[in-house]
Amino acid sequence: MKSSILGAAPLAALTLAASVAAAPAAVPPAAVPPALAPATITVASFPDLDRAVKTALPLWEKLYPQVKVKLVSLQIDDHHNSMTTALAAGARLPDVMAIDFRYVGSFAESKGMEDLLQPPYGAGQYRAQFVPFTFVQATSSRGTLGAMPADLGPGTLFYRKDLMDKAGIKETDLTQSWESYIAAGKKLKAATGTYLLAGASDLADIVIRANLKDGEGIYFGDKGQVLVDSPRFVKAFELAKAARVAGIDARTVAWTGEWAEGFKRDKVASQMMGSWLSGHLAKWLAPASSGQWRAANLPAGALASYGGSFYGIPKKAANKTQAWEFIKFMTVNKDIQLHSLKEIGAFPALKAAYADPMMDEPQPYFGGQKTRLLARDTAAKIPVIRVDKFDAVARDIVNMELESVLAQNKDIKTALADAKALITHRARR
Repeated sequence: MKSSILGAAPLAALTLAASVAAAPAAVPPAAVPPALAPATITVASFPDLDRAVKTALPLWEKLYPQVKVKLVSLQIDDHHNSMTTALAAGARLPDVMAIDFRYVGSFAESKGMEDLLQPPYGAGQYRAQFVPFTFVQATSSRGTLGAMPADLGPGTLFYRKDLMDKAGIKETDLTQSWESYIAAGKKLKAATGTYLLAGASDLADIVIRANLKDGEGIYFGDKGQVLVDSPRFVKAFELAKAARVAGIDARTVAWTGEWAEGFKRDKVASQMMGSWLSGHLAKWLAPASSGQWRAANLPAGALASYGGSFYGIPKKAANKTQAWEFIKFMTVNKDIQLHSLKEIGAFPALKAAYADPMMDEPQPYFGGQKTRLLARDTAAKIPVIRVDKFDAVARDIVNMELESVLAQNKDIKTALADAKALITHRARR
């Protein structure tokens, strides 16, 4: 998942009772809940993943009334920076730590996280129940498991059908190829004045994640080699530059107020991200556009994983037994996984959820389209993607060089060569 909070949010420490939100259906788990000693556990998370915790708490409290949950939420980057500092200091650590896909490589490599494969956790017994690539993403180079997968983000193209209709654009015009997608953007802008993209960098961001091979990472290869000067990155930068030159992007930065306003004011007609964006569109970004949005596969038949969330336990957590039960509650409980899907659009990492009738439900926001089936089919095809503890570093450097290309007309191959050199230096490779 990705934050829906704009800018840094203040610390919100909340002890939540059953009245906070509507509970998921009170379906008891298959096994009798283990006896847990009374405690108050701290769960550190970020928006919008924190809402998955909030809405699941009523059922948790029915199962474990003696174990209270204190939810601490910070904006996504602030959260991970805070957790990195806490791990380094060995202090002010939560019992349960939420981790976004972009950071899971770094946290998995941290020696400050519990190895969930070891007793008393034994997470390996659940591996076959999850989409295969999720466990791999949270596994360190030492073979330790730093976190349990909660949700994932099958790459999806969301678009405004009403605006496309006005311009005479069909879905196939958007999805046939990357070039046809840009061409459709030109046609849309000429006919309606609407931008196809919020930002040209969004196009590059999805392309660099697309069609990876098993074991390959976004920025690093299976042997740790830096990949940012590969044809995949060249193509991503070229497409982003073409979109900027064509004038089809609104030049806004994702997760800013200006970016959000573009959707609310009908200034932006498509967005490529993880399937979880469906929840953001419906409940935050564009609730007034209900019935007008549609979901489709990415252009050129591209397959990409965009996002995902995990839960881990710091070694210095005070209530590890209770923390592990809470993590299992959020990850291996099918009903809670489906509840998160319904409430925030977080697509389940647990395969048992995929056979549930909920997957076949028409979504009124998307004009009755069965968008969950699209995400499910994409999730089944996504390869095992390698993560690296320097992914966040590489991402920031690549974004910096992309901005130089878009704003200052820097040569693409020079920009990527500079990015590779800096990443190599920062990662000492």
